[in-house]
Amino acid sequence: MPDVVFAVKDLDSRYLALSEGCVHRCALRNRVQAEGRTAHELFPHAMANRYREQDSLLFAERLPLRNRLDLTVYPDGSPGWCLTSKQPLLHPDGRLLGLVCISKDLADLTRERLLDARFAACVDHIQAHYHRPLHLEELCDLSGLSIGQLDRRMKRVFQLCAGDFIRRTRMEAACHAIRHSRRPLADIAAGCGFSDQSALTRLCRQLLGLSPRQLRWQALAAQQT
Repeated sequence: MPDVVFAVKDLDSRYLALSEGCVHRCALRNRVQAEGRTAHELFPHAMANRYREQDSLLFAERLPLRNRLDLTVYPDGSPGWCLTSKQPLLHPDGRLLGLVCISKDLADLTRERLLDARFAACVDHIQAHYHRPLHLEELCDLSGLSIGQLDRRMKRVFQLCAGDFIRRTRMEAACHAIRHSRRPLADIAAGCGFSDQSALTRLCRQLLGLSPRQLRWQALAAQQT
């Protein structure tokens, strides 16, 4: 898939491996040329700064990053938008070794001029502040869009309206905490922006078909096998 690229990085954000699709984007002769290099050696400075900030956040919190709206370089050398997800790379003993990154180009949306810095800042705001109340008015101010325009654009990019995107972001954070910590479910609910534990339970059942307790038991059982 030419519109999807992946990479593996170490704890210094140096590339250990990357997909063939990155070769032309980074003006390399082959994938080996990327080994041991950082994003600042391969991408424009502003893009590389953002990638490094994301890596540092992941390493500090050991939390996956999902659906980050980033600028990238397309195969023809032009700048464009992509959706990026990053996952911690862990040793079986639990040590953090690095990360795995997957990005998908949003070429059609880029051509249609549906993506810009203000919309990306709005998405960043949701992903950084999901733990507190978020109001559509503040998101409209950030994006420069009306509520209707914001919902339509969110649906084009994420297949979710703004409200559902917020709820999905909270649920992803809560699921990670449920699976990887022993924190009380009420604390997780409050820390992920839910009004109470019941709201977390309802959404968990709606999206996953499991209660938070069942999700935790499932994760514990998997760890013991």
